[in-house]
Amino acid sequence: MTDIAAEVKRIIVFHLGVAEEQITNDAPFEDLGADSLDVVEVVMTCEERFDLEIPTKVASTFVKVSDLVGYIGSRLTEPTIPSKMTAVRRPRLSFG
Repeated sequence: MTDIAAEVKRIIVFHLGVAEEQITNDAPFEDLGADSLDVVEVVMTCEERFDLEIPTKVASTFVKVSDLVGYIGSRLTEPTIPSKMTAVRRPRLSFG
């Protein structure tokens, strides 16, 4: 299990109060006793923990634990590209 999956699992245990053994990557949130509000709380905690934003449209597609873990993993491994690059002029050095 990846570090991301392990952390998401801990978050699910905290919010849903289920046993760790019940949580597999293929486990549907519904089978873990989660309603839509529970999933929102899990997603919000994951956003805070992993310092990322998960759009509501995307979060509403999460059916299984692996959906959430996969999304977080894809966002954390994407290279960060600055949206706006500005040129920095370096001062000229004069010696003498």
